[in-house]
Amino acid sequence: MIKFIKSIISDIDSVFDRDPAARNRLEVFLLYPHIKAIIAYRISNKFYNKNLFFMARLISNIGRFWTGIEIHPGATIGKGLFIDHGMGVVIGETAIVGDNVTMFHGATLGGTGNEKGKRHPTVGDNVTIGSSAKILGNIYIASGTRVGANAVVLKDTSPNSTVVGIPGKEVKKDKRIINLMEYVI
Repeated sequence: MIKFIKSIISDIDSVFDRDPAARNRLEVFLLYPHIKAIIAYRISNKFYNKNLFFMARLISNIGRFWTGIEIHPGATIGKGLFIDHGMGVVIGETAIVGDNVTMFHGATLGGTGNEKGKRHPTVGDNVTIGSSAKILGNIYIASGTRVGANAVVLKDTSPNSTVVGIPGKEVKKDKRIINLMEYVI
């Protein structure tokens, strides 16, 4: 129980680095929907890992009802996940989310169909995923990547890159701007 409380405090504290509107821990705990979603996820994940799937999904659905954020209890979530504005975020069952990831409303870590096994993305540390971005399939979003709003990412990314568009294309790699003209027609 102490470990659980410490992890929630850590999740609350991570908000202050990324949201200038955050004023104090109590406000973040009571009023930020992603904290409620993470608490529901952490509880449901314990049941999921004990093969109590119905209870896990029930708690997960209650969390989704309260927050508009759907995190499957089978997902693996690192520390410091910040979901800004939250509504409509979906994190699939086999998704792996690294530490200090920021996701904005409407973002999806989803599958591409009825595959078996690992079918959702793996997201490295310190990744930012813009509003309504869709990251689909068993791909790797490298640490430090920034995914633009509304991007649809279907391929692995390079570390510290910026990915935009439909389908997502890297327009920046390790501080080197890629010539955008190569993507025109």
